[in-house]
Amino acid sequence: MEEKPSHQEVILEFIKKNLLYVGLISLGLMLMMLGVFQYFSSKSDTSDIEFTSSSSAGVQGADIKGESTVSKISVDVEGKVQKPGVYTLPEGSRIQDALIAAGGLSSTADRVYVSKHLNQAQKVIDGGKIYIPAIGETQAANIPAEAHDTMSNSSASTTDTSGMININSALEAQLDTLPKIGPVTAKKIIGGRPYQDINELVSKKVLGQKTFEGIKEKIVAE
Repeated sequence: MEEKPSHQEVILEFIKKNLLYVGLISLGLMLMMLGVFQYFSSKSDTSDIEFTSSSSAGVQGADIKGESTVSKISVDVEGKVQKPGVYTLPEGSRIQDALIAAGGLSSTADRVYVSKHLNQAQKVIDGGKIYIPAIGETQAANIPAEAHDTMSNSSASTTDTSGMININSALEAQLDTLPKIGPVTAKKIIGGRPYQDINELVSKKVLGQKTFEGIKEKIVAE
């Protein structure tokens, strides 16, 4: 009676007959295991990467470079505001920003005049001046020239120690004493107040360049 082959013999015989297939299957299993291993390895590496937003990156960049310097300007805010004085503001600030820094208009400020003649969106210039008149102050400034002699003592503050005329506070009669400035032009100067710089007489189209050249050495804007 013929002896039955064992399981090991059967397996060996099967491998010998199908060696090519067995090799391909073994290779496929190895490649699959290698792929699984690489997949989990790459996933682990990706989890270690920290993503930051562009805004936070910008903050870090600012920290590396140090605090950025912002240019500053100074402006003198006087008249009927809550806290008159000289204020330091960022370059590019508007007249509105200067008035806010000074606490806003006081209860006696001529708000009608401000709304009509003051452009609060205008940029403040370094070393400029903003003057807010009191209620009735601008009307009082339109005094006829013949009445000037009776007010010479009370109007002394409209000129400085060098005798120059302050275009922000001078009376019509005083402006009328300037070369080529008559009553009509004097009223235009008063209507254009306040001025941060005497050059605004030209930029606001109150005076022509030729007329301005004739008086610029005799006036100030304070």
